[in-house]
Amino acid sequence: MVSTDRLSISTENEMITTLISIALKKGNSFCLWKAPGMDEKFLLISHEVLLENEINLQSNLSGFVYAPFNPTEQKVIFQLDKLYKFRDGKLVEGKLPTDLEPGDAFHTGFHFNAVTSTDATDYEKLVQKSISKIEAGEFEKVVPSRFEDIPYQPNSGLIQTFDRLCIQHPLAFVSFVSSPQTGTWMGASPELLVSVSQNKFKTIALAGTLPYTPDTNLKTVAWTQKEIEEQALVSRYIINCFKKIRLREYEEHGPKTIVAGNVMHLRTEFEVDMQATHFPQLGSVMLKLLHPTSAVCGMPLEPALEFLQSSEGYSRQFYSGYLGPINIHNQSHLYVNLRCMQIFNDRLRIYAGAGVTIDSVPKEELIETKMKMDNLKKLFN
Repeated sequence: MVSTDRLSISTENEMITTLISIALKKGNSFCLWKAPGMDEKFLLISHEVLLENEINLQSNLSGFVYAPFNPTEQKVIFQLDKLYKFRDGKLVEGKLPTDLEPGDAFHTGFHFNAVTSTDATDYEKLVQKSISKIEAGEFEKVVPSRFEDIPYQPNSGLIQTFDRLCIQHPLAFVSFVSSPQTGTWMGASPELLVSVSQNKFKTIALAGTLPYTPDTNLKTVAWTQKEIEEQALVSRYIINCFKKIRLREYEEHGPKTIVAGNVMHLRTEFEVDMQATHFPQLGSVMLKLLHPTSAVCGMPLEPALEFLQSSEGYSRQFYSGYLGPINIHNQSHLYVNLRCMQIFNDRLRIYAGAGVTIDSVPKEELIETKMKMDNLKKLFN
C-alpha cells in the first residue's frame, strides 16, 4: 500500500479519477455532477442502486435519481454511501482513502449496456407524420427525437470531457453517471424539472430553439410565432398541473431568452412557497404530474406519448427522462435529461429532439436536432 502523497493525486481531476476508479474496481456506481451557475462539483459513490416506481422527495432517502423517459418504467436511485464536494480545485467535503494501490487512478472499467438499436428513424418523414397528426387534431404538439452513433474508444479522458462540458455549459446541469442498471451517460441539461429547497418549489418551462453566437444580443433576439407558441404550450402545461391540484398561489417570471451552448431557448420560471401554501409534498406531486413534460413529449400527454412510442422506432431509455440529487444538504434538484449521450464500449450515442407544431417545417426541425447534437460532438473533435 502507498500513501496518497506518493501517488501525487493533488489536482481535482486526479482525485475524481482516483475515487471513480476505486468505486468501479469494487463494482460500485457513481454520479458526478455540477449545478447550473455553480463552481462546485459533487461526486456520489453508491454501493447499492435501488429501483422504484415513484420518487418520494419527502422520504429520508438521500441519493441521485436517474429516471427513464417512459413514466411507467422504474426509476433508478443511486443511494448515497460516500459524497465528495470539490470547489476551486480542492476537496472541501469527504476524505480521500489512505490505502490506495498505485494503479487505482488508471482503472476505467465503466458500466456498458448492450446496444439495442442501430438505425435512426428517417427524421424528416417522422416530423411530417407528426404534423399530419396535429392537423388531424390528435394533439397540439409532439416532440419526436432521434439519435446518432459516432465511433469512440473508451479512455481515461472522460473526466476531462466532463470538465469541457462544464466550461461550455456554465448554466446547465452537467452530469456523468455509471451503473449496471443505467449504463454510462454524460450530459448538460438546460432544463430544471423540479427543485425543492428551503420550502420553495421551482420549475421552468423551456422551449423554442435558435442558433447562438457570442455576438448575439439577447435583448434583441427575434422569436418566430412558432417558437413563441411552442414555449407557451409548455407554460400552459405547467399551469394546468397547478390547476389539477387546485394550487393558485404561484409566481411566474418570463419568458426570457437564455443560452445553452450553441443554441438559445425561451424560459419561464415558476415558484411556489410550500410553507405559505401548506403543501410540503408539492415537489413529489408535481414531479409525477410534470414528467414527461410537453417540452420532451407533447400535449396532450397521452396521445403524444402513444404516438412517440409507436413511431420513433427506438427506445429513448434515459434520454428525456430526469436526473439529479435528492435530499442532499436538505435539497432536491431534478433536471430533464437533455443534451445527453450514452457511452458504449465502442461508440457514443447522442440524442436530440425538436418540438413540432402545426407551423413546423421538417427540414428546419432536422437542422435543430443537428445543432443540439453538435453541442456534444464538438467535445470529441
